[in-house]
Amino acid sequence: MATSDSVIGGGMLLAAVFVFVYYTIWAILLPFFDPSSPVHSYFPAREWAVRLPAFLLVLGLSAIGAFVGNTIMKENRKKVERARLRTA
Repeated sequence: MATSDSVIGGGMLLAAVFVFVYYTIWAILLPFFDPSSPVHSYFPAREWAVRLPAFLLVLGLSAIGAFVGNTIMKENRKKVERARLRTA
């Protein structure tokens, strides 16, 4: 099991490094290349360098909020059920 965990972790680390390098080139270094350079063909339009992370941030915060809200609701239901069992 430890071997498969290290392989999965290594793959996740490799994916994170790739995304970091790609985004860094796209958002920070691309403006320094000439607009007619073929490097621009490997990246989407620059406005998406802001839109995509903003969308992912909203999506992630919404997922965290939904998880926390769901957990709170489940805990409240358990408390109500325990109170009913005590009084019955």
